[in-house]
Amino acid sequence: MTKERLYLYDTTLRDGAQTQGVDFSLEDKALMAGALDALGIDYVEAGYPGANPTDTEYFETGEVLPNAKRAAFGMTKRSGRSLSNDPGFQALLQAKADCVCLVGKAWDFHVDVALGIPREENVQGIAESVEAVVASGKEALFDAEHFFDGFKANKDYALACIQAAYDAGARWVVLCDTNGGTLPGEIEEIVAEVVKHIPGDHVGIHAHDDTGHGVANSLAAVRAGARQIQGTLNGLGERCGNADLVSIIPTLMLKQPYAESFETGLTAEHLRNLTHTSRVLDELLNRAPNRHAPYVGESAFAHKGGIHVSAVQKDPRTYEHVPPESVGNQRRLLVSNQGGRSNILAELERIGFKTPKDDPRVAGLLEEVKTKEAKGYAYEAADASFELLARRHLGNVPHFFDVESFRVMVERRHNALGQLVTVSEATVKVRVDGETIASVGEGTGPVHALDNALRKDLGPYQNLIEDLTLVDYKVRILTGGTDAVTRVLIESRDGQGRRWFTVGVSPNIVDASFEALLDSINYKLLRDGATVH
Repeated sequence: MTKERLYLYDTTLRDGAQTQGVDFSLEDKALMAGALDALGIDYVEAGYPGANPTDTEYFETGEVLPNAKRAAFGMTKRSGRSLSNDPGFQALLQAKADCVCLVGKAWDFHVDVALGIPREENVQGIAESVEAVVASGKEALFDAEHFFDGFKANKDYALACIQAAYDAGARWVVLCDTNGGTLPGEIEEIVAEVVKHIPGDHVGIHAHDDTGHGVANSLAAVRAGARQIQGTLNGLGERCGNADLVSIIPTLMLKQPYAESFETGLTAEHLRNLTHTSRVLDELLNRAPNRHAPYVGESAFAHKGGIHVSAVQKDPRTYEHVPPESVGNQRRLLVSNQGGRSNILAELERIGFKTPKDDPRVAGLLEEVKTKEAKGYAYEAADASFELLARRHLGNVPHFFDVESFRVMVERRHNALGQLVTVSEATVKVRVDGETIASVGEGTGPVHALDNALRKDLGPYQNLIEDLTLVDYKVRILTGGTDAVTRVLIESRDGQGRRWFTVGVSPNIVDASFEALLDSINYKLLRDGATVH
């Protein structure tokens, strides 16, 4: 049986950026675009060029994703302006992107009230805008805003809007439930009507989650004939969020009737990276992952006590609807040490560390991980720190240098201009190859100063860390009070484009930060094959 192709379109970096409290930096966008590409997503909508400096700069970089198409988002041309006299529209044509997704009105109510223009002018503007994108050599998509509300209010006009886009050359006509109030039965019925006019392999669905039906509405659209699904990682999005691709993807690949009828651009190997990708986003946003998220949540395959644990140990299918490994998650038998050992072995295998299952050192590593996680460490989000911990325990990490001491001073004073400023100065003493090296660094804050001092002079290893950059720094308070335990997560990058995460935990935020900084440097030296002098 030949399977039909479904296309996945991620708008985390654009629609997801409208989530309250979410603000992606340029580095964030580059990191997540790469993660989405590695996951096997077909389209990555990275932003709205011309709308803000970050999005504009991202589309000026010309970054090429190895597999996914980079999509720029924007509006159809403004009323009363020609295409050439619309700076916003021209920014879309000039963006270094593979395709352009145009949003336009498909609800006569919005055309009358929000735009205040003749309805026919709106249809004509949609057609002219799509034609211009196609003429520029980019793939054109049309997001029909408020389509379902528009269809229910004025079916003929809503259909006329999307027909104009399709006839003008749009590769995809995407039906948007912008207010998120349509239910699955309505979605399926309306999409079935649409595909009588526009081929289903040119029809997409863009659902919001205001009634909690974003995923269900997306699947209903697929059943009715739509072949592109738009959504976001972890359901990010304005108000209640968008349809969650993290739930949609495994459902399409593992559940019937979808798995037997459709194929996506993802392989089973891609799917095993789903949990990791979901948590990378959470850490990027400095928020705790949803423990109870379907498929990828920490509790999604957790079993505690009694009949459940006994049955799962005999056959996991008794209480698991899919194997956790299929989505990169892991089973948690909360009363079983055997389950913990399996988890450690799986992590070791994932980082490429081969060790026999009966190696007695694994049990010791498991206990150490449990002890550290009880103190607040989170190795799922800090692979580099876990690898260092594992290799140290298993006895094969070179000892490059020792930190004898460090000191940080924070001073608030008036500068030469009479302005009140706060500056930090740090002194770090390290011992390398029997020699003590003292370095002083200044920074805008104590961690910045420590980072500068630590990386100022590492003797024979200095040339290996010259390209090391601290990309991101996140703090999470784990307990309350003035003696609160703090977890610091640091993201680092080197000149080869490699990125890694390290973690530190302490009641003292400077100690926690320094621990994560040390792990970052040691990991860099280890990866570059540094030898002990």
